[in-house]
Amino acid sequence: MEKILYLFVLLISLTFTQIVSAQERKPKVVLVLSGGGAKGIAHIPLLQALDSLHIVPDLIVGNSMGSVIGGMYAMGYSGDSIQKIAKNIDWDKLLGRNMSLKSVSVEEKSEFERYLVGIGIKDGKPTSVSSLLNDQYLREFLTELTFPVYNVKDFDKLAIPFRAMATDVVNGKEVILSKGNLAFAMRASMSLPAVFKTMPYEKTLLVDGGVMDNFPTDIAKKMGADIIIGSDVGGGMEPIDKLDNFVSVLMQTSMFPSNIKDPENRKLCDILIDHLPNLRFSTSDFAKSNEIYKDGRIATNLNLGALVALAEKLKGFKQRTHELPKVSSEFVIDTIVYKNISKENLPLVIARTNIKTHTKYNTKDLTAFINGAMGTNLFNQITYSYFVHDEDKLGLLINGLEFSKNQVNASLHYDTYRGVGLILNYNARNILAESSRLIFTADIAEQPKIRIDFQKNFGKKKDWWWGTELYGAFLQQEIFVDGKSVDNMLYKAVEFNNEVNRNLNSLNSYLGFGLNYSYTVVKPKNDPDINDNVLSLSNYNFANLEVNAHYLRNGMDKVFFATNGTILKANINRSLHNGINIAFTEADSTDFSGSTNGFTKVGFAFEKRVQLKKKITGIIGFDANFIFQDKLKDNEGSFSNYGYAAKYLLGGFIPSSGSNRFVFPGLHEDELSVTQFMSIKLGVQLNPLGKFYLTPHFNMASVGYGNFNEFIADVSNTKGNWDDNKETSLLMSGGAAISYQSILGPIHFDTSWINNIDKVRLFFSVGFSFNPSN
Repeated sequence: MEKILYLFVLLISLTFTQIVSAQERKPKVVLVLSGGGAKGIAHIPLLQALDSLHIVPDLIVGNSMGSVIGGMYAMGYSGDSIQKIAKNIDWDKLLGRNMSLKSVSVEEKSEFERYLVGIGIKDGKPTSVSSLLNDQYLREFLTELTFPVYNVKDFDKLAIPFRAMATDVVNGKEVILSKGNLAFAMRASMSLPAVFKTMPYEKTLLVDGGVMDNFPTDIAKKMGADIIIGSDVGGGMEPIDKLDNFVSVLMQTSMFPSNIKDPENRKLCDILIDHLPNLRFSTSDFAKSNEIYKDGRIATNLNLGALVALAEKLKGFKQRTHELPKVSSEFVIDTIVYKNISKENLPLVIARTNIKTHTKYNTKDLTAFINGAMGTNLFNQITYSYFVHDEDKLGLLINGLEFSKNQVNASLHYDTYRGVGLILNYNARNILAESSRLIFTADIAEQPKIRIDFQKNFGKKKDWWWGTELYGAFLQQEIFVDGKSVDNMLYKAVEFNNEVNRNLNSLNSYLGFGLNYSYTVVKPKNDPDINDNVLSLSNYNFANLEVNAHYLRNGMDKVFFATNGTILKANINRSLHNGINIAFTEADSTDFSGSTNGFTKVGFAFEKRVQLKKKITGIIGFDANFIFQDKLKDNEGSFSNYGYAAKYLLGGFIPSSGSNRFVFPGLHEDELSVTQFMSIKLGVQLNPLGKFYLTPHFNMASVGYGNFNEFIADVSNTKGNWDDNKETSLLMSGGAAISYQSILGPIHFDTSWINNIDKVRLFFSVGFSFNPSN
């Protein structure tokens, strides 16, 4: 009986001890943040509420945008600091298609963002899989953001333990990221298929965790959660009335497993912050992030009572210290390791990054250096991360993802002047020599063009480069009288340009010398023996060999619709020898064969864009181009009369290829041939909505047709009409362009009035045009 009593007392004591122990154990509070793109900004008010109530979760599980915000909070960023960061982010830049033009090497700018599609070729097979958005800036942003925990490789050792959800797209299963590089985990979790690139991981590829589990409360439960605070901006399956476009159907289809389990996962929450009834914006509305933040406060406030009750429940327990580790903003790199960068490209990368060991840097410095390497146009992406070695020394790992050595690019275009065309481009790297580029581009059109370009960087710092270009155009040149097209000429031009340049700044400016040869043939489109032309021309050809010195600075931020930056060009060209043959159909016109008097061409161009307000950009430009003619000798023909192919051709709305062509809205492309001109342009680029632009513009030029002295004498007192092609004249146009930055390339619709003929002319273009070489 005593033994039975003893066992009964022992059992009661053990039970009581377990009850007391259970009561003393702090409940495990897990915060779960769903994915949802821009809608994830709505999570932030909840974090601010947790801070104000002194609730520190024991674990954070995040997916996609929820993993970015959750990862920041786990590091130790406060809700207020996360809200401030989100408010100040340039989302267009962070999630844009590509990096800024300012970050592109000056010798690569002419090929940057010029094609609609492109693939790499390896062993005769395509190797590249494209995505809608380029993530270079996003990766850099996350790397800078996570620098305070660069030495933390176990996510349990963060201020708050953290898990990022991703999907193994090879094996079709969930992946819970708990170790490694935090920036990588956050980025991998938001790899929305076909929008962002997949992320290589061990022997597989990762995409957005939302594919399998967008609101992973079930994972939190498996990890021992006693209390789950869930913030959901995702939403599960969309109803039929919301499936009204391709994107919504694609998203619903690609996230079936996740959407189906979402209702059950929501039931696992002890406190569910349900944002769905209050969110007014979609996944891609990052431009509305401030409004989304306000929407997020609604559901948080509705659950404030439950959060206050939880805070009271946790008062008796010791909680984690939630703060960001204190690290110095400056550091010294002891070792640099380059990974996945070919030996042919490595010297150029080392030169352009220009990172030195045992030198003090900050995270902004390193981002700028990495962008210098990206600017070589050799890489799909470059990532960098830090590592600690020899106990306390800091190393830097630079990991590249190179474009294929052989790339094929293509784009379509149409414009009022030249019609429709298909541009095909072949780009080969390091085929003929180290640090070199070979380009073959053809515009397959009614008026075809072709360009072959070879370029090689050399020198210790790779700041010298040699360029050889062969350019050919087979055009139809319209002849205008009183503003009306009266005839068509076949215009064939070949240019062979060779130059050696030195970069003064690898990102924006260079100075160089060149030797150029050009040959031009102009003849009637119709047989002059059958149908005479307005010029009574049978045939014209002109050959010219010249040397030149030139300078270029391009500091624009974008290829198209730039909002700030400067372009500055200067050149001086001296003709060494020229030859001309011209034949007429009329007996009273004199044929000529020989050369013209020698000439020197001097040019200067300037354009400045200043962002006056967020959506308003001011534009001002100035051009001056002069031809100084030598004294005419007895056996020479007059350059003013016969030098058409070497004169300046004005006209057109968009830049065109060829060394003597200059834009002037209101004129048709190449409509006006002059020997001298000075022009100014004024404009305002308005961006009222999304990718739409409205650009009112005014252009004015003083143009001359003879020698320089005659032009200067008359420039302040113009006498003739510009369409007479005789005396110094004033050329003016004013108008406005409506434009749209489409996936096919820029779309322009311009209407401009032009003086003298007093006409309003229309221009339309779409797509990427055959680009000039510089």
